[in-house]
Amino acid sequence: QVQVVESGGGLVQTGGSLRLSCTVSGYNRYVVGWFRQVPGKDREEVASINTPGRQVYADSVRGRFTISQEVSKKTVYLQMNSLKPEDTAMYYCAADPRWYALLSEKNYEHWGQGTQVTVSA
Repeated sequence: QVQVVESGGGLVQTGGSLRLSCTVSGYNRYVVGWFRQVPGKDREEVASINTPGRQVYADSVRGRFTISQEVSKKTVYLQMNSLKPEDTAMYYCAADPRWYALLSEKNYEHWGQGTQVTVSA
C-alpha cells in the first residue's frame, strides 16, 4: 500500500554535489524526512519537509543542503552541495501521514531501503 523508494546516492569528491530523490506512494499528504547513518553510530535526521512545504534542517547541513518536493509526483529531493567527508553515510528516506507534526526518527511509519553517499577526501 505504502512504498518509499530513494535513489541518487554515489561517490563524489569533497566540495561536490549530489541530489537524492525519494518517491512516496500511498499518502495524499505526508511529512518526509531524510536520515543518515554510519556503522556504529545512531541514525540522525538531516532534513524534513511536509506537503504544505515546511522545511526543517539539521545544523550540520543548513546552508549546504536543500530539501524540496514536487507534490504532484509525490517526490522529495535532497540537494546536497559543498559535500564533506563527514557527510558520508547511508541515507534513508522516511514518510509519515502526520504531515502536521514534527516527528522524531522513531515516529516515522515507512522507510526506504537506503542509498549510499560517499564523499572522498
